[in-house]
Amino acid sequence: MNDSFTTKHSKTMPVSRFIFFSSKRRSTDAFNLLKRCHPSRRVQTCNYSKSSGYSNGKTRIHPVIPVETRAPRSWGAYVIPAAILGFAGLAAFVHYNDERRAILKGQGSKSGGNTVRGPTIGGPFTLIDTKNQIVTEQDFHGKWVLLYFGYTSSPDVGPEQVRIIAKAVDILESKYHNEILPVFVTIDPQRDTAAQLRAYLREFDSRILGLTGPVSAIRQMAQEYRIFFKKIEEEGDDYLVESSHNMYLLNPKLEVARCFGVEYNAEELSEAITKELRSTPS
Repeated sequence: MNDSFTTKHSKTMPVSRFIFFSSKRRSTDAFNLLKRCHPSRRVQTCNYSKSSGYSNGKTRIHPVIPVETRAPRSWGAYVIPAAILGFAGLAAFVHYNDERRAILKGQGSKSGGNTVRGPTIGGPFTLIDTKNQIVTEQDFHGKWVLLYFGYTSSPDVGPEQVRIIAKAVDILESKYHNEILPVFVTIDPQRDTAAQLRAYLREFDSRILGLTGPVSAIRQMAQEYRIFFKKIEEEGDDYLVESSHNMYLLNPKLEVARCFGVEYNAEELSEAITKELRSTPS
């Protein structure tokens, strides 16, 4: 009976009412679909169940779950660490080059099973002493040499370093019974002639050997021994010479055994030299 009732009413329903309800439902579904597809600033999660997802022709949508979003990092968060790493890399590169330049003669790395040898500090030279006699590196073979680069017009550091050398030589001979040849090489050959050097060194210790020569020869030796110096012009024709004030200890094979800076006093210098002499086989 019910089936016949339904059939009867469906047959008697006006066509206009059927079209109206059908279009209304489609409009509602289309509107809901647009709402779901509309772009939103929050992420929505929809879950449809198979059994209870539909009730009375409506779609059940779970509540919107807001998702926390992180604010984008500023450019400083990337630039500052990159700058620090870049500075550290540059410092490591400079430090590596300084160490590589300071490799002593006869020392080095092994490549392919062969030891790399040769002087990275030092080399041949031809200069003249305070008696205008020619002196080359061959004259130092078989001797321990304390080599200092300076100039007689130095206002403060130069004279102090020469005094330390003279006193250290005295301590080495009287206390440790070690002989060493102190050598003073000028980096200002234009003013430091042989006579000027002789008069200057006589005030400190006559055992100090003074060397000078042509500007080109001095520059070549300074380059071989990694000596920095630069002329600083002053008023008139006067000038100063900025220098690294390096001091080298050469063993009897003319290999650089140690390098000393201005931080050593005479006692410390003599002790360091004695330690090096004792650790080197004769």
